[in-house]
Amino acid sequence: QVQLEESGGGLVQAGGSLRLSCVASGSIFSINAMGWYRQAPGNQRELVARITTGGSTDYADSVKGRFTISRDNAKNTVSLQMNSLKPEDTGVYYCNVYLRPGSWYRREQDYWGLGTQVTVSS
Repeated sequence: QVQLEESGGGLVQAGGSLRLSCVASGSIFSINAMGWYRQAPGNQRELVARITTGGSTDYADSVKGRFTISRDNAKNTVSLQMNSLKPEDTGVYYCNVYLRPGSWYRREQDYWGLGTQVTVSS
């Protein structure tokens, strides 16, 4: 069984910073991509940032230059440093990990955290 545990959400004023972290644990054979998605009320879940095993990154246009994603492969951890936060960044942020559970013959699949609330006040 695989678990994703997120931390770091909260309430911050516009212009402030927050750092989200997510650690994957359990029966994991290998981890491929790791990333963060968010969902605001009434909106669909959207990609915020994603990072591959080799360190290549992909960001939503709305967060480029303000957010930085990083990972620690030894600790199965992905982090999202969020600077210059705006009210429109408000939402529930979900950790996403694409990994192979258990053994080499298992297929890779997506796992999701429960989400952490980020609220940016104006």
